[in-house]
Amino acid sequence: MQQGGVMKRGILSWIVLGLILLLVLAPIYWMLVTALKTPREVIRPEPTLFPETLTLGNFITVFRDGIWLNFFNSVIVAAFAVGISIILAFFAAYALARHRFPLRLNSIFLMWVLAVRILPPIVVAVPLFTVFDQIGLMNTRLGLIISYQVYTLPYSIWIVFGFVRSLPIEFEEAARIDGASRGRLVMSVVAPLLRSGVVATSIFALVLAWNEFLFALVFVRSPNLLTLPVVISRYIGEYVTLWGPLMAIGLLATVPILLFSGYFYRRLTTGFTMSLK
Repeated sequence: MQQGGVMKRGILSWIVLGLILLLVLAPIYWMLVTALKTPREVIRPEPTLFPETLTLGNFITVFRDGIWLNFFNSVIVAAFAVGISIILAFFAAYALARHRFPLRLNSIFLMWVLAVRILPPIVVAVPLFTVFDQIGLMNTRLGLIISYQVYTLPYSIWIVFGFVRSLPIEFEEAARIDGASRGRLVMSVVAPLLRSGVVATSIFALVLAWNEFLFALVFVRSPNLLTLPVVISRYIGEYVTLWGPLMAIGLLATVPILLFSGYFYRRLTTGFTMSLK
């Protein structure tokens, strides 16, 4: 009787897992199917689950539009933005977690960082536009990298702060007893132990930077410097939407995130486990 109950729970678990997987993969499948359809089939009133005529024309169209250059811009800007934010967040989070500043400055700083993160982006874009225009950072990749810190840095500080707090301080005390300096302690003891948490944080920070739209739209004018989100929006017009190329470029834009997340999957799950402990 007990074995039958276990089997029923197992079957129910598989059914629930299958439904969740269906909900997750259905949009991706529909994007793929639409990208492989002809323009005439895309706009038909009766949608089809499988393309009647397979075509790569939509992918050829986006490649002819110079998507590789925009793809390169997104990779460079997102990678440098995440790298800078992770490095700064690591040292900031460690200082906030391990040192007691006077007047509760730890809590005040964390609340201020959170306040900056939840501000509407347009509120930050206006003063940044003025500053960048005066110092010559408009229409540059460097300007985008710096502006993306508004998204990635506060998020990274908060997440890495949680990982530092969950790290037993006994490891650091043992290193101090052995005569390790503060710099050696941080780089040789704390950094390796937080590697999983840093990888997990970098994945989510990369998603934020990769999908950023407003700053890339406001601070960049040259077509050769546009990032993927801005280019994707241009396939949506006032009177017509190019669904085929839109789905094709959407699929191409998801590839780097999927590859990066898949490669670091084990460290990501380990980072979550560490944070729960």
